[in-house]
Amino acid sequence: MASNQTDFSVGSVSRRILELALPMTAAQIINLLYNMVDRMYIGRIPGTGTLALTGLGLCFPVISIVSAFANLFGMGGAPLCSIARGKGNVQEAEKIMGTSFAMLLLSGAVLTIVGIAVHKPILYAFGASDATYPYAGAYCVIYLAGTIFVMISLGMNSFINSQGFGRIGMMTVLLGAVLNIALDPVFIFILDMGVRGAALATVLSQLVSALWVFHFLTGKKAILHLRWGKGQIEWRRLKEIVTLGLSGFVMSITNSATQIVCNASLQKYGGDLYVGVMTIINSVREILTMPVTGLTNGATPVLGYNYGAKEYGRVKKAIRFVSIGCILYTVAAWLLLICFPKLFIQIFNDDSQMIAASVPAIKLYFFGFFMMALQFAGQSVFVALGKAKLAVFFSIFRKVIIVIPLTLILPNLFGLGTDGVFLAEPISNFIGGAASFITMLCVVWPELKTERPG
Repeated sequence: MASNQTDFSVGSVSRRILELALPMTAAQIINLLYNMVDRMYIGRIPGTGTLALTGLGLCFPVISIVSAFANLFGMGGAPLCSIARGKGNVQEAEKIMGTSFAMLLLSGAVLTIVGIAVHKPILYAFGASDATYPYAGAYCVIYLAGTIFVMISLGMNSFINSQGFGRIGMMTVLLGAVLNIALDPVFIFILDMGVRGAALATVLSQLVSALWVFHFLTGKKAILHLRWGKGQIEWRRLKEIVTLGLSGFVMSITNSATQIVCNASLQKYGGDLYVGVMTIINSVREILTMPVTGLTNGATPVLGYNYGAKEYGRVKKAIRFVSIGCILYTVAAWLLLICFPKLFIQIFNDDSQMIAASVPAIKLYFFGFFMMALQFAGQSVFVALGKAKLAVFFSIFRKVIIVIPLTLILPNLFGLGTDGVFLAEPISNFIGGAASFITMLCVVWPELKTERPG
């Protein structure tokens, strides 16, 4: 029997979500520091900071691809574990987790080998120039060498959170973040390793996080345990995991594809400066979306557990709470960004030319940011309730069907140039966000009965 701490079918729904969301949001803040510290230090390397920051930005699609595979097997398996545990089937939940773990190891090894082998032509295809490749290549190779650590820490941490151990999940990120923050200045400046030092600090930090996750999931405190005998690949379960994980996978892959197209277009119409602007914009977006991600991630285990337990009234309450919370936050964040854009830009770079180019770009890119809340809310419900086809469709719809074509078309219209690249995002937020949320209300809501079936 699950304790009250991990039995999401009792108590206040909003409280259950916040009990997970608050430590997850704290983990997001820590993870933000984890990722941002590299950029903050690199952007201030004397003489080469702007080019080095641009080079790091060119590695974002590679990092997104690694995250995509972690999401495929981590975020695909964790909701299935919540549903199985809600049904009282702990053995099935452990087998799902074991299959996910095996696939994370296998895919991590493949990504490492292939990525290092072809990283140079890929980075040039992503928008690198002869000036920025030395920085991008140096960071990329070292980061790829630690891919397996990223897969375990990111992918398997979802299984800690899905069991209700939000604070333990937060510690996974905290350990890595503190170590990264401490090592970055040592490797980058004291040892004069530059971007190589930033990458090495990240890899070592991910190693520590991976060891923490593995220790917890094989220890006595976990409800679901990672067992060697259950680490074999179960093909039937793998199909279910991949089907549900495709949403997170496609979201990361499409983010990667979008970044590639944006960087290539910006390189064409604005050069290295505007590729650097996009690096800053992506960093600011991570800051602003962090609390929304924490809230939706906190809601996912609660939604999945109650859906598995057929507590449909509680599922509806959770959907309302998440939707309203996402909308209120994103409106406030958007207003703050529009009023104080320089405050966010100067976190990463204080070059006057970079600031001058970034301010109008940020105002264009984030217009309609509040509509993204509807995408987050709808998407999280589809994933939590196992609506794989809808989750995958809306991951593809906003980025692939809307953003990428607009990124290629708009710069050529009315002399928009780089402004056309930045305008593609708000247009996709309005269309994609509304479509995702309305579909969720029309398809999912009628299925949820207010009374528990007998």
